[in-house]
Amino acid sequence: MGHQTRQITVRGLAIGGGAPVVVQSMTNTKTADVDSTLVQISRLQQAGCQMVRLAVPDMEAAQALAQIRRQTDMPLVADIHFDYRLALASVQAGVDKIRLNPGNIGGADRVRQVAMACKERGIPIRIGVNSGSVEKGLLEQYGGPRPQALVESALRHVALLEQAGFFDIVVSIKASSVPDMVQANRLLAQRCGYAIHLGVTEAGTPASGVVKSAVGIGALLLDGIGDTIRVSLTADPVEEVPAAFRILQACGLRPNAPELVSCPTCGRTSIDLISLANRVEQAISKRSLPIKVAVMGCVVNGPGEAREADVGIAGGKGEGVLFSKGKILKKVPEERLFDALMHELDVMEAQRAGREQD
Repeated sequence: MGHQTRQITVRGLAIGGGAPVVVQSMTNTKTADVDSTLVQISRLQQAGCQMVRLAVPDMEAAQALAQIRRQTDMPLVADIHFDYRLALASVQAGVDKIRLNPGNIGGADRVRQVAMACKERGIPIRIGVNSGSVEKGLLEQYGGPRPQALVESALRHVALLEQAGFFDIVVSIKASSVPDMVQANRLLAQRCGYAIHLGVTEAGTPASGVVKSAVGIGALLLDGIGDTIRVSLTADPVEEVPAAFRILQACGLRPNAPELVSCPTCGRTSIDLISLANRVEQAISKRSLPIKVAVMGCVVNGPGEAREADVGIAGGKGEGVLFSKGKILKKVPEERLFDALMHELDVMEAQRAGREQD
C-alpha cells in the first residue's frame, strides 16, 4: 500500500489518491514567444508528457498563456515567483494549475486572492520548495537547508493556503542532493496527506541527471511515495520524458508497457547486438503490451538466461533464434531477427485485442 494522498485533477488528469503517477516537464522557451512554446509543447506531448509547466516571469508571459491555451489541450501549469498579480493573470488566461510559494507573494490578503481565484475555477496549486528557497529563520534554526528545514518550509506554505480555505494542493520538495531530497520527502509523507511531486533539482546533464533522478525518484516511488514526477535535465526538455517513463517502468509502475531485457555483450557475441537492442527498444516503446522482451547476444545462453521473457531473439553467426519463455520457436537469418520479433509482437497484440473483445 502506497502513501495515500488527496486526489486533485488538472484538466481532467487525476493526480494522487491512487491514480497512476503523472509524468511532467517544463518548457525552456520564452513563454511570450507563443509559436516556439507551442512547438515545444507539441513535441513534449508526442513524447508522452502528460503535463507541462511554463515560466511566467512577467505580464507579457502571463498574457501569452491565453493564446497558448487556445491552441493546445495539454494541461498547463503556470510557474510563478513573488508577484501574485502574475498568478491572477495566469488564472484568467485559463491555465490548469499554478506553481508558487504562498509565503513569498506578499501577505495573507494576496494569498487569499490567489486561492479564491483558483478555487472558483477548480485550479490546484503546487507549492514548490527547494534548497535555495528556504526562509532565513529556518536556515538558522536547522543549520542550513536540511531536510527538516525543507519540510517545515513546505508545511508553512501549506498552512497559508489552508487558512485561506484552499485544499487542492500538491507539494514539491526538491534538492540537488539526492539523500536530502529522499529524506525530506519521506518526512513530508509522514506529515502531509496532499499529493507529492517528485524531482531532483539542478540534476545536471543527461549523463548525470538521469542517474540522480533515477536514484532519488526511484527510491521514493518504491516506498510508495510520489504522485507526479519530473526528471530535470540540462537538455532539450523532450529528453526528460522517456527518462521519467523508464524510472516508472523500473519501479514496476507501467504495467501495460513492454520491458526490454538485453545482455551486456561478450566475446561470444557475433552480431551487432548494441544497435539491435537500441532498435528494438525504440520500436517497443510505442506499444501497450505488458510483456518482457529479450534481446540476447548468443544462442548458447540467450534463451536460458532470458527464460522469463515472453518473447525474445538471440544472435548467432549469420543466424539467430526467436524464443518464448526459454523455448526456441524457430531459427531466423540474422538480417531477419528484428522483423521476426516485430511480427511475433504483432501476433501477440492481435491475440490480446481479441481476448479483450470477447
